[in-house]
Amino acid sequence: MARIDVKPDGYNYLFNPANAPVAHVNPGDDVFIWTDDASESRIKTKDDLPKKKLATVHFLNPQTGPIYVNGAEAGDTLAITIKDIVFDRDYAFSAFAEHFGAMSAVPLTSLQPPLKEHTWIWEKVDKDGNYWYEPELDICIPKRPFLGTFAVAPEGEAISSLAPGPFGGNMDCPDICPGNTIYLPCYNDGGLFYTGDCHAAQGDGELCGFALEITAVSHLVFNVIKNKQITNPRIENDEKIMCVGSARPMEDATRIAYYELIHWIHEDYGFSLDEAYQICAQVGRCYVANIVDTLWSMCASVEKKFLKRCGGKPKPEDLK
Repeated sequence: MARIDVKPDGYNYLFNPANAPVAHVNPGDDVFIWTDDASESRIKTKDDLPKKKLATVHFLNPQTGPIYVNGAEAGDTLAITIKDIVFDRDYAFSAFAEHFGAMSAVPLTSLQPPLKEHTWIWEKVDKDGNYWYEPELDICIPKRPFLGTFAVAPEGEAISSLAPGPFGGNMDCPDICPGNTIYLPCYNDGGLFYTGDCHAAQGDGELCGFALEITAVSHLVFNVIKNKQITNPRIENDEKIMCVGSARPMEDATRIAYYELIHWIHEDYGFSLDEAYQICAQVGRCYVANIVDTLWSMCASVEKKFLKRCGGKPKPEDLK
C-alpha cells in the first residue's frame, strides 16, 4: 500500500459534500494528515487573548479535507484506524474567552459578568510531548492525544466545523485516539472525510471550550465496510466498543449513544435488543465528551469481556 501525505494549501470550515477532494486514497493506504489548531495558529503567547486575536475571524476550527476514499459509496461505512498522532510544535494553548465555555456567562441573559479572558501556554517537557508543563499554573500533565473533529460530509447540506452530529464532526471525544478504529456512515461516494482540532490533552467535557490546542500530523488507515450503514459514530479497540451521540439536551445525547451501542451489541454479538439493553444497564459506562459545542456529545461504552456468554454459571476459581 502507498504512503499518502495530505498537506493542505488551505482549510475548510464546513463539512460540505460540495467541496472538491484534497486527496484520493485507497483502502489500506498509510495516510498522513497535517492539521492546524482550532485558532488556525493565531494564538501563540500568553498575551494573545481570544477577543483580540480572533476578533476578525469569521470561522474557527479549520479542517483538512475532504479526503475521497476510493471504493466507498453512499450506504457504506468508513472504518478509520488511528495509528499515531505526532505533535507538530513545542507548545499548546488553552484559554478562557468572555462568552465561551460551560461555566461562562451568556451575553444577553446572565446576571454575572463574563469570564476574564486568559491564555495559558503549555510547554513540551520531552521531545515527544509525553508530558506538558504550564509555568503559571506550575503543574505537569500527561498527554492524551486525540482528534477533536472527525467527520464525513453530511448528505445534501453543509454543516459548520464547530458542530457534531450523526456524521461525526466536532465531537471532542478523547477516544478518537491512536489505537482505536472509528466507524462513520457514508452519505456520499468517497465518504468525503474531514479532520482537525487536534488536542494534546483534554478533560471530559472540554469544560472551558479550549483543550490543549495543537498542530499535528496524524497517521490514519482507511477501510470500507460495504453495504453497512450505521446511524451514529462508533469506536472500537481490543477492550471495548463505544458509541457517540450528539444532541441537546444531554439526556438526548446519552440516549442516542446508548441506542447505537445497544444495536451494535444486538447486530454483532448475538444478543437480543432486550438483552443488549440489560447489559448496558448493568455494565455500560458513559462520559461527557463535550458540553460547549452547538450540540453536546456523550460517549457510551461496554467492555468486550461482557459480550461473551459464559456457557453456564462459572465456578469462582474460573473468575480469578
